[in-house]
Amino acid sequence: MNFEKVANHITNWLTEYAVSAKVEGFVIGISGGIDSAVTSTLCALTGKKTILLSMPIRQTIAEHGRAKNHIRHMKNMYPNVEELEIDLTQSFTQLENDLPSSTVNNHLALANTRSRLRMLTLYAVAQSNSCLVAGTGNKVEDFGVGFYTKYGDGGVDLSPIADLMKTEVWSLGREIGVIQEIIDAKPTDGLWEDGRSDEDQIGASYPELEWAMEYTGSDKGLNERQIEVLKIYRSHNSANKHKMNPIPVCSIPENLH
Repeated sequence: MNFEKVANHITNWLTEYAVSAKVEGFVIGISGGIDSAVTSTLCALTGKKTILLSMPIRQTIAEHGRAKNHIRHMKNMYPNVEELEIDLTQSFTQLENDLPSSTVNNHLALANTRSRLRMLTLYAVAQSNSCLVAGTGNKVEDFGVGFYTKYGDGGVDLSPIADLMKTEVWSLGREIGVIQEIIDAKPTDGLWEDGRSDEDQIGASYPELEWAMEYTGSDKGLNERQIEVLKIYRSHNSANKHKMNPIPVCSIPENLH
């Protein structure tokens, strides 16, 4: 893959979309990870207003530090980049206090709630600045294992890197100058206070998941780890179809009209 040409293609696509939508630019949630770093850089390369929004919620020092370092780098590189930090910890704590204990004690429900709180913040900032919310999901997350929050980080206006595998996002990041500490960092969704990585949660690395996503052969002859990875991939893919498929609509039969 020619990543220089890929970067130019995505940048042109973003520019054309913004012009067609009659907006001033883009808002991107910055997590300190490679996907948001690449997406925000591509948006900045359009020359249009690019708002980098950091939204910590009891974030680990490492995650928040990488996000701030990326934003600092971007502001030095691109005059069209704007920085905004909105600490959502107090808002999230208030929501926790208002929710029933059965919900608060469900750690996955609370993790997804963090993502949805960030989504509504992104849209509030985007609408007030005549901008679009640029998504940061990659191909294996969005169309393979469904590793994102429905109506959270999955709630976006457009997806610049969703046709790129995670390893391709890393390569593109190197091409467009993403800082090394983000390229080297373990991928994490930033929704857990213990800083657990994506691999910790899924049980397989992104290169393994990409292999499973593209594998169409027989399970015969595969080694033990490959069989395990296929099982992990297929389990996530099946369980998360509700995210990846259109919302089911109950059609009313003609005879009931």
